[in-house]
Amino acid sequence: MRIAKGPMRGTRGTNGAGGPRGVANAERTGRPGGAFGAAAVGTAGARQRAARLGLWLVAAILAVRQLAVVLSTPRGERLTDLETWVGPDGVLHVEGSLYDSTRFTGTPFGGLVLKPLTRSAEQTLGWGWTFGTLLLVVALGLVAARALPQPVSRRSSLFAAPVAICLLMLSLPVRNAFWLGQTSIIPVLLVLLGCFAVRGERAGGALIGVAAAFQPTVLLFAPLLWFTGRRNAAAWLGATFAACTALAWAAMPHDSYTYWVHHLAGVGLGGRADDLANQSLHGALLRLGLSGPLEIAVFLVLGAGIAALGLRRAVRYAHDGQLLLAVAITGCAAIVVSPTAWQHQLLWVLLAVVGRVGKRASDRLVWPVAVVVVMTLPAKMILPNMAALHPLRDNVVLLAAIAAATVVPFLSRTSPYYRSPIPTQYAPPVPARWQRIPLLPFLRRVLGRPNLLLELLLIRVTYAAYSQVRLAATGGTISGGRERAEHHGEQILSLERILHLDIERWANHAVVKIDWLRQFFDFYYTSFHFVVPLTVLGVLYWRRPVDYRWGRSTLGLTTLLALVGFWAYPLAPPRLMPDHGIIDTVHGVQDFSQPDYGTLTALTNQYAAMPSLHFGWSLWCGVVIAIVAPKGWMKALGLLHPFFTLSAIVATGNHWVLDAVGGALVVGAGFGLAYVFQGPRARTTVAVAEADAEPVAEVKHPAVS
Repeated sequence: MRIAKGPMRGTRGTNGAGGPRGVANAERTGRPGGAFGAAAVGTAGARQRAARLGLWLVAAILAVRQLAVVLSTPRGERLTDLETWVGPDGVLHVEGSLYDSTRFTGTPFGGLVLKPLTRSAEQTLGWGWTFGTLLLVVALGLVAARALPQPVSRRSSLFAAPVAICLLMLSLPVRNAFWLGQTSIIPVLLVLLGCFAVRGERAGGALIGVAAAFQPTVLLFAPLLWFTGRRNAAAWLGATFAACTALAWAAMPHDSYTYWVHHLAGVGLGGRADDLANQSLHGALLRLGLSGPLEIAVFLVLGAGIAALGLRRAVRYAHDGQLLLAVAITGCAAIVVSPTAWQHQLLWVLLAVVGRVGKRASDRLVWPVAVVVVMTLPAKMILPNMAALHPLRDNVVLLAAIAAATVVPFLSRTSPYYRSPIPTQYAPPVPARWQRIPLLPFLRRVLGRPNLLLELLLIRVTYAAYSQVRLAATGGTISGGRERAEHHGEQILSLERILHLDIERWANHAVVKIDWLRQFFDFYYTSFHFVVPLTVLGVLYWRRPVDYRWGRSTLGLTTLLALVGFWAYPLAPPRLMPDHGIIDTVHGVQDFSQPDYGTLTALTNQYAAMPSLHFGWSLWCGVVIAIVAPKGWMKALGLLHPFFTLSAIVATGNHWVLDAVGGALVVGAGFGLAYVFQGPRARTTVAVAEADAEPVAEVKHPAVS
């Protein structure tokens, strides 16, 4: 059942553009053009081999880390599902039905297969199962890498296997399977082996049939095989599934009746169906408040429609030569129609990353990045904690599965854009004062706007990661961190007294006496910290795309450097320094008898004060506006923002003056690093419309065979 290899890519002739360039190089260097070209190819090959070795090293590190996390966890907290099944008091040991306690969620055939393993699992619970799961993940990555739709570049073929294994190790389903001791990787691997590894439709169909015996929704692959001309494989799938199920009926008739009839193929087993971990359509409808016959009717109608549309798309992409994508789409449809789809059963969504979406080269990363983010990060990092977004956040994996199965416009291999997307246009490089700048010349300035969805997703994920790191940088334990932060506060105050900058108490008390001024600074402190930077980024994105990327890079580097400061130097702000008489005008009076100061520390790290990102981000806004704004009054207005921010952070007691100095330093370092890495800011003013136009005439349409 292996898919046929795609047409081989053509090779360029020796009389193309490379010929004259090679002659010119020979004239300049005194070396033959062929030797120069061979040296360049050899250098590129060495770099690719080094990169491949690095990726394999990363995959090995991730695997070792996953093993260490599981095996270092105390027994009783790791492999909890496996312990429930095959432990000393597990359901596979006790007499009676497997489903008396609803703790066992597998099929009767799965229980039949696991029963002989109970003694060995009891003796070596953890080690053997964990290493076996690791081998399954590696095998899954290798098979998926070999199944990529053809044609693929040499670089993609070299990097596919280690990248696939890395993504699997990072994905939530695999991590969940490791942690719980689940068997959900086995059906996915059996399906891929049946479609891509074994020879003959009988063997392939039999493997997928065994997978269906473990996970009944895999039966959805039978119509995929049938309508793609593999009818013998579809028949063997059904026959193997029936044989395995009949074997389980013969060995455990009561359990089989309970699973297939009483629980309707496992409905109600495991956790609550409306739990957030259940990412099936049934679970989503229950979370939305539907129940009873209405919920069942809606589930059946929507599930049937999604399954039919998903299978239709899968058949089309299979005929197009993208069988791995067809398998992923079918698996996503199976997730939707399954009564329960727990986190460890969602690997099908990750396989959909192989689909190509978008005509432009700049849009090609949107779908794979979105899939990787959804499958590797918790939903709370993807969407903010807003009540209006809870239905999306609670069902983000389900929505990704539905999108992959029904609406994502994957490109056909016959499309001229499949292999040759519209190229990205770059601004001409600006000469730098120093010869070795930029250090990273491949990070060229792009003329067109980046994809908005990708930008919003990356900004949200980056900020969520920043918040988590900032919260974790407490300087040790709560009590130890407090003592260290207050000691650093005394150091800052002493230095300010030497420099005659200790104006915090005077400014704070002066503002408190003027009610309207206190309210103004409180409002400015709490409201403009995010609004102004986001507004500046939005204007740059719409009006000056080249400067948007430059500004985004400098802001990101500034924030990264600030995180280093939070880790290295936790600092108590003036309002959290006992016996200094600073009034917290924003948060109210602090209870210094509490080690965590009430609820504030639960929200954020109160000791992330040096450097001040309130002032740093405001200074970044002022500098960017001063550089790109066309009018003088705009530049002046932009520079007022850091002035008001500095006044607000000092007057409200939230920062020392030297915190603002630290903020200015990281901003300067951010701009400096952006200059070193990418060179001077691009000075081109090419119209965005011209950059965004589709140069159809320049796109070469390769012949489709």
